[in-house]
Amino acid sequence: MFWIKKIISQLLMPVPLTLILLLIAIMILRRRKLVKSLMVSACLLLLFCSSQWGSYWMASSLESQYAVNNQAMGAGCVVMVLGSAHDSTINASATQQLSATALARLTEGVRQLTLGPNCQLVVSGWRGGDEVAQAQVMAQAAIELGVDAARIIRLPLAKDTLEEAQHLQWEIGNVPFRLVTSATHLPRAMQIFTQAGTQPQPAPANFIARRGYVWQFDAKNLLISQRAIHEYLGLLWLKIKSAVAGDV
Repeated sequence: MFWIKKIISQLLMPVPLTLILLLIAIMILRRRKLVKSLMVSACLLLLFCSSQWGSYWMASSLESQYAVNNQAMGAGCVVMVLGSAHDSTINASATQQLSATALARLTEGVRQLTLGPNCQLVVSGWRGGDEVAQAQVMAQAAIELGVDAARIIRLPLAKDTLEEAQHLQWEIGNVPFRLVTSATHLPRAMQIFTQAGTQPQPAPANFIARRGYVWQFDAKNLLISQRAIHEYLGLLWLKIKSAVAGDV
């Protein structure tokens, strides 16, 4: 189910979906009206997702749900930073081995630690195709940023947000904690962690929605749109699972 979910979500991203529509159009070229509709749809999809206004509209509706968290925390607080991506083969410091998204999340997580005394930092993420787990690289990067190694909890086996929530629940139970992840991902993450029986407090990071010129069409906007669409699909999947579970 894990890999099926990943494959389907990737096929529904703007670029793969546009190429699929164009490929279908080529395969059924004899049916001119249908071909025209598919090609127009593909072009409009690519146009919308690569535009400044399209990407901003999709991402900002997710990012606006939670504001930056500057609330003080009590002693013994817990800050959970969700994993993203890394490459341990890069011959550099751990902070440079992290993806831009992972580094942005960790940076905010380290800042959250300063809002309470004696806070613990929880980092997560499996190794995927890498030899080193994401949690390990995140932990080393946190140490490089000044976090005491004794205050870091690693969850190196969690493959996705659902497993991260489960593993954290096993680790700390229902103790309230700060949940740090990308602002676009936070609405879905909050639902998942709440359903897992934990008590997350939102702490968004890595805001990607940017205002700009309406006429701008580029790959950066396309990437922002792709991340937003991925989250909308994830939220839809959560609703479907909840509905099915309710029927059962």
